[in-house]
Amino acid sequence: MKTKNLKPVNLLLLLTFLLGFFAFCQESDKSKPYTIGYTSLPSGIIEIYQKNTEGKSTIKSTNENGGYVAWSPDGKRIAFYAKYDDKKTWSIHTMNSDGTNRKRLTHAKNKWDNAPDWSPDGTKIVFAREYKDAEGLWHPEIWIMNSNGSEKTQIKSLKGSNPYFTPDGRIVFSWEFEDKTSAISIADIDGKNIIQLTHNGAKEWHPDVSADGKQIAFMSDRDGNFEIYVMDINGYNQKRLTYNDVRDSMPSWSPDGSQLIFISKTDGIPTIYSMNKDGSSVKKIISNGGQAAWFK
Repeated sequence: MKTKNLKPVNLLLLLTFLLGFFAFCQESDKSKPYTIGYTSLPSGIIEIYQKNTEGKSTIKSTNENGGYVAWSPDGKRIAFYAKYDDKKTWSIHTMNSDGTNRKRLTHAKNKWDNAPDWSPDGTKIVFAREYKDAEGLWHPEIWIMNSNGSEKTQIKSLKGSNPYFTPDGRIVFSWEFEDKTSAISIADIDGKNIIQLTHNGAKEWHPDVSADGKQIAFMSDRDGNFEIYVMDINGYNQKRLTYNDVRDSMPSWSPDGSQLIFISKTDGIPTIYSMNKDGSSVKKIISNGGQAAWFK
């Protein structure tokens, strides 16, 4: 477009229009619909929270008790864990997103199977298993299985919790050390090529990878209190996002990578908040909610 012959008034009007248009586009991006799965507290029932482009929100119940929601890549199914034997046995389940077709996939007695996540193609589920042996020693393990529960296999080289698939099929997890500290690490799906990404002598848990595979959000107590942090997928550019006097935990990326949700007790009860990826514009979404995951 040629503008050299426009009068100053017309040029000013054009610039005003363009600035307004760009602002409208940015505002429109903020109003994109989104879906979050979470555990309603204290009922323990898994709920689905949806917000549409007009800003209206709805909550529907699956009527299923469980926690640690993980969405299948197509959004049609959810993986989660539920507790048995007076909470001594935790098992991984899947169900449709409306709560139908529930299937129990693991049955290991007196083991805590938790933190499931789906592979990018939806054919496999990785999960953490924790238990104490006869001598009282704690064992943090990472397992993988087909999404129907078959071919359960321990990834023996990985000792940790909170496994999460990257878009390229690797696994990010929290490496658990004998001194009770942990570090965010990454490895191939077969447990090879392990790379430790954080080195803080702290407790660092619940890594969540952005949909483009470029960043990891996680929780850490490296500064004395659990806060939300973010870093590049290679461990560079680590940045603290939250500054609260209470525990902030379990971050989850929005589909476009512009926002995060996390759990905080700033009001005395577990509450789901959202914020921009730089830590700005913190907003309360759901009170009495926990273990939330944004559908990507």
